[in-house]
Amino acid sequence: MTIRIGYIVGSISSTSINRKLAKALANLAPEGVELVEIPIKDLPFYSVDLEADFPAEARAFKDAIAEVDGVIIATPEYSRSIPGVLKNALDWSARPYGQASFSGKPTAVIGTSGGGIGAAVAQQHLKTILSHFNAPTLGQPEGFIQSTPGLITDEGEVTDETTAAFLASYVAAFVALVTRVKAADAAVAV
Repeated sequence: MTIRIGYIVGSISSTSINRKLAKALANLAPEGVELVEIPIKDLPFYSVDLEADFPAEARAFKDAIAEVDGVIIATPEYSRSIPGVLKNALDWSARPYGQASFSGKPTAVIGTSGGGIGAAVAQQHLKTILSHFNAPTLGQPEGFIQSTPGLITDEGEVTDETTAAFLASYVAAFVALVTRVKAADAAVAV
């Protein structure tokens, strides 16, 4: 049985280092695990005014979250928080009221930046939001990756063995969380 993990990149930049990081995670996933992108760039700005005729892009986003077993969010840090486009996507995921996409959905947070703290402040802010959404979130290992030129290629190849080993262990830890949550959900359903 294949485990499908969605990934959301918190940046819509065509040169996003967090997109490279997400591709690296996909490349390092163990056999039987598939990572697929859940794009956010086409989502309109959230407004309650749009809920009466829920936009197709927002429905597709929520459907994509529903179709995976877990979600990894790779986020940069903008002004000591998450990017506005990511917050917008999270707001859509929580609507309409009572239909929050992340409730009960295993989730992991990782990020890379040129600075030494690897988007740590943004990740903590994001974990606070996910906690509010009732998303079981991977606590350890934490993924604060300092991006250096050439560390991850455009195709997601990691050029440093130590970083590649860490990222492979990160994916494995998240797969273990997804498996535990699925088993617990199955036991409750019986």
